[in-house]
Amino acid sequence: MATNEEQTRWIVHGERLIYDNRWIRLGLVDVEIPGGERFEHHAVHLDRAAMTVLVDDQSRILMLWRHRFLFDRWGWELPGGLVEVGEDPKDTAAREVEEETGYRPKEIEHLITFQPMVGMVDSEHIVFLGRGAELVGEPAGEVEADRLEWIPIKEIPGMIARGDVWNSGVLVGLLYARERLNGMRG
Repeated sequence: MATNEEQTRWIVHGERLIYDNRWIRLGLVDVEIPGGERFEHHAVHLDRAAMTVLVDDQSRILMLWRHRFLFDRWGWELPGGLVEVGEDPKDTAAREVEEETGYRPKEIEHLITFQPMVGMVDSEHIVFLGRGAELVGEPAGEVEADRLEWIPIKEIPGMIARGDVWNSGVLVGLLYARERLNGMRG
């Protein structure tokens, strides 16, 4: 007798690349769904991203106020960026915090890895929890945020409710960090 997974699994017969550049790879995947229907399905492949929920000794999180052109919308985000080929995501997370904020995390640990847009997009996000920070300089490189602030953790739920935090990676990271930090107190 077949399990539910066997009855609902899609079969992949292959994928052909139709667009490829530094930022995005678009493919057409030859799939067969249960029941035998076979067709091509779009697949978007993005590089992995790493970000950090950096918490200081006053229970504040370092966040950046950023504009996202695609939606013409501002919001609070966490420092982060794309994992370079051969780079450990933990190193990416720490590097991005320092480049974008001028702070260096004193400790950093894996929090959660997730896919924010399953179905057609492969865009693995790896979130880290950083504890403590040392200011080592000014943000380096291109300007990515209008401002950065240490925001008290207790203010985060209100910011989410108002829509000031709306990025999926940031939401997941903040919610998991809250659970991890509350578990340590409890």
